[in-house]
Amino acid sequence: MEQIVTTINGLVWSPLLIILCLGAGLYFTIRTRFMQIRGFTEMVKLTFSGKSSQAGVSSFQALSMSMAGRIGIGNIAGVATAIAFGGPGAIFWMWVMGFLGASTSYIESTLAQIYKEKDNEGRYRGGPAYYIEKGLGMKWYALAFALATLIAAGLLMPGVQANAIADSIANACQGGALCGDLAGTWFGMDSRLALKGGIGVVVALLLGVIIFGGVKRIAMFAEIVVPFMAMAYILMAVVVMIINHELVPGMFRTIFSSAFGMHAGFGAMLGLAVEWGVKRGVYANEAGQGTGPHAAAAAEVSHPAKQGYVQAFAIYFDTMLVCTSTAFLILATGMYNVVDPNGGMLHEALPGIEAGAGYAQHGIESVLPGWGAGFVAMALFFFAFTTIMAYYYMAETNLTYLNGHRTRPWATGLLRVAILGMVVFGAVRSADLAWTFGDIGVGIMAWLNIIAILLLQKPALIALRDYERQKKLGLDPVFDPDAVGIANADFWRNRS
Repeated sequence: MEQIVTTINGLVWSPLLIILCLGAGLYFTIRTRFMQIRGFTEMVKLTFSGKSSQAGVSSFQALSMSMAGRIGIGNIAGVATAIAFGGPGAIFWMWVMGFLGASTSYIESTLAQIYKEKDNEGRYRGGPAYYIEKGLGMKWYALAFALATLIAAGLLMPGVQANAIADSIANACQGGALCGDLAGTWFGMDSRLALKGGIGVVVALLLGVIIFGGVKRIAMFAEIVVPFMAMAYILMAVVVMIINHELVPGMFRTIFSSAFGMHAGFGAMLGLAVEWGVKRGVYANEAGQGTGPHAAAAAEVSHPAKQGYVQAFAIYFDTMLVCTSTAFLILATGMYNVVDPNGGMLHEALPGIEAGAGYAQHGIESVLPGWGAGFVAMALFFFAFTTIMAYYYMAETNLTYLNGHRTRPWATGLLRVAILGMVVFGAVRSADLAWTFGDIGVGIMAWLNIIAILLLQKPALIALRDYERQKKLGLDPVFDPDAVGIANADFWRNRS
């Protein structure tokens, strides 16, 4: 089974997808006239403005919901994996993907707002399936995306996050000492496996409390937890860099020299640095993947471009701050391995440690003994838990679409039970298999969504020009689709 899954993953994540992700980001950056630079001040201002309503959430809540999906184990374990298989230069290409991905996020999130609808309970729903059907008129394509996302977000990707939670906590418990031994005695299992299974059950129970409360409870939880956990993690990275300040210049030299194949030790890994940097960059910030638009559509705004700006800012925060914090925690302490593509290791500081959260745990531990394993385990728990929560919302939105834009209690209940079951299952699976399943889910969604937004970019670009025109007139922009020639934006036409 693992061989089959690995083969499928290799087909999904072919070099063509890497080129497509980078190319789309560069293309949208040019078409939006570098809006991620020109509009940075506007991004920040809009992030903290706006209010929720009965039908939708505030811009900040929508940002927090999308950030819950973006800030996951890809920001810790994913960064470590990129370093292990692509060398330190992979971090530079993650930065490139983050910068270019901000424009991609603007396009897909604005399209989600333009073509959003209300479901039978009066709540905003939207995302790639909605804009593919209404914008491109391709119902079959929309159904394909909705089904792929339902399977990926509801079944494949939650296991990756749950596995990382279980592994990090087991590492913090030193392989399951005490609590793991007790669990092993009770269930007749290997102590570490029993501990991970128990963690999976606890995570599933906590998740159930949130998702059975619906989108409002998800938004409220994300609004409180996501900013706090991200800032705490960034602060820890700053502390480690201050303590190891003499190593920081060398760290930057290593990143830039290996990114362009000029580092003596990692010079032969240029192609791998690009591949792993882009691959893990897409996984971490999710630009183009089609996940962010689901939360973007739920926001209560007067103009679609407003939430497009906010979601573009989310990419900066995710990649430039959170992912970079992990990279600095690892590289500034030297606690990482780099795998030689021809066999063996090019750099080995942690013999026997699998690429993942353990790198960050050992990095902090080397500077602040007694803190590393526990702090990273706690950060990764919150990162991964909120990501699973966001995955559920995406799966529910696409289930609503497949049910004819209606919420059906029996279908929603079945989805909730399924995702809770996958959390427990994923917690005890091997990390490699869990990551492979997650990569397949992300890759399929990325293929379908990036092609769709390349075909359907025009309405998002029109909305950007309309927003900028109204701002120059000193107005608070209000969207009228008929005035700018955008068809099938039924919600906005009725509102106008």
